Amino acid sequence: MNIERMLAAIKSHPQFASAGMILCHNGVVRDCARDGRKVSGLRVAVDHDRLSAILETARSRPGIVDVQASVAENRNLGVGDDVMFLAVAGDVRENVLAVLTETLEAIKTTATTKTQFFV
Repeated sequence: MNIERMLAAIKSHPQFASAGMILCHNGVVRDCARDGRKVSGLRVAVDHDRLSAILETARSRPGIVDVQASVAENRNLGVGDDVMFLAVAGDVRENVLAVLTETLEAIKTTATTKTQFFV
């Protein structure tokens, strides 16, 4: 996972000149689960076919130039480690914000599964 490479790939897209912004998400391991239990880390698995389909759908949305994602998969991650980078480039913020939100939700709910390790 390398966010600088991801941004370089987006900026090298042939249609990048029409982009007005790149919005990035950097998911990290936090020290507690949503239910309040203390977490020492987690492990993420990725369904790559589903992830590819999600990204292709996002790239086809109006105003979107490119969408890139990278997930730290199949390794034990500790609190504070990067879990996922997601970057969306597009024309105006309304388009980019909507696509980032929808893409992030789709990846988290249908393309990845996480196993949390509790203290």
